[in-house]
Amino acid sequence: MKHLIKIIGLALFSITISNAQQSKGNHVTVTISNLKNNNGKVFVALYNSESSFLNKGIKRDIVKIKNNSCKVTFEDVANGTYAVSMFHDENDNGKMDTNFLGIPKEDYGCSNNAKGFMGPPKWEDAKFEINNQSINQHIKL
Repeated sequence: MKHLIKIIGLALFSITISNAQQSKGNHVTVTISNLKNNNGKVFVALYNSESSFLNKGIKRDIVKIKNNSCKVTFEDVANGTYAVSMFHDENDNGKMDTNFLGIPKEDYGCSNNAKGFMGPPKWEDAKFEINNQSINQHIKL
């Protein structure tokens, strides 16, 4: 009986380690093009759920702009469902500026080039799957 428990425990441990290794090494590379200018920076975030989408990303980066475009790579992303959002902080004040109605004054975008209608883009339009492969997303403003 002791040997059977040890064998089952070892098998479960091996399966867990194997699954954990499969999800390592995935990358999400986001290329953003057609920015108005090279002023300021671009804030980019990666989300892993509808509830966190456009709120708090699991991975974030701030990148410089060169030739009206930029690129960021999020490394070691586990298998799952994700979305990306970005905004061009053109005046370099560290936030997305909006008008008195809350409509953004600065350019923004999402994965799959999802666009919102009378509001922000929806998770369903921006999400994509990662399953043991790296992903390239191109957001064109």
